[in-house]
Amino acid sequence: MTVLVIGGSGFLGAELVRQALAAGHRTAASYSSRPGQASGAAWYPLDLRDSAGVTRVMAEVAPSVVINASSGGSDWSVTADGAVRVALAAAGLGCRLVHVSSDAVFSGARDRYEESCLPDPVYPYGAAKAAAETAVRLLLPGAVVARTSLIVGHGRSEHERLAHALATGSRAGALFTDDIRCPVHVEDLAAALWEISFSDAAGVFHLAGPDAVSRFELGLLVARRDGLDGARLPSGRRAASSVPGPLDVRLDSRVSQGRLHTRLRGAYEFLPGIAPRHGGGGGRRGPTGATPARPADAPRGPAGAGGCSPTPPPPAPSRSAAAPPPSAG
Repeated sequence: MTVLVIGGSGFLGAELVRQALAAGHRTAASYSSRPGQASGAAWYPLDLRDSAGVTRVMAEVAPSVVINASSGGSDWSVTADGAVRVALAAAGLGCRLVHVSSDAVFSGARDRYEESCLPDPVYPYGAAKAAAETAVRLLLPGAVVARTSLIVGHGRSEHERLAHALATGSRAGALFTDDIRCPVHVEDLAAALWEISFSDAAGVFHLAGPDAVSRFELGLLVARRDGLDGARLPSGRRAASSVPGPLDVRLDSRVSQGRLHTRLRGAYEFLPGIAPRHGGGGGRRGPTGATPARPADAPRGPAGAGGCSPTPPPPAPSRSAAAPPPSAG
């Protein structure tokens, strides 16, 4: 089977390529500036702003499965329009598409966000990701939109590198105590994406860890794991800064997790070494695997805020005997 990873030289993309090669798939991957390090993959330079280029690369690769793990930030022409170009090319080839999205599509008005919640972005990056989701689902009803959160693993993520730089004093800045997310390990996320890719599932999946932590708490976990002095990590409040975006966004992945064989670990499991806070800004894993509600005095929307529907997500992925998903290793 031939698979194509759009954005294969990025952090998530590189892990997707590694797992695909390990599973024995013919693997192609795109890059914007320089190819990744996996020598077993066929690398293609690709500018997602170039419609003809997207069509040409995908036609040359002729993949059965495409995972769009590209990251264009708030650049609408890449993040939103680029996703449209990939979806159009996939539709023309009749191949399967899994589009990686983000918790940035939400405002943070709700205690937590299920798969049925409609995007309500509050800043440009979230708006671009939300537009991409809508386009993908309209152009390819059989596609999957997989929302995720902060991606961590093996010291190579931007979050881990930032914690190191701040703890060693090589970079100025602060980690926010009021910026809450549900981190996921890159190996778990990639394995879940491949499992979904080799199924007939469609619709929205949430692929985030069960532990809600602040960026500051995440930095402490990284520092403890790597033998750094967590006391040297500077902290601050995002609400008091000029950094755009929502403060507290907790993806509820329980329904998606129940339909997957791949287990999505929480930050307190894959970054052990510090006890979870009880009742603090970050929250901790509850007995059912859900993160607890935010403090009672925190702003929140009504039960129906965010356009959430009681309609359940798509049925559980069914594994293909001919193309089992790669192992997380």
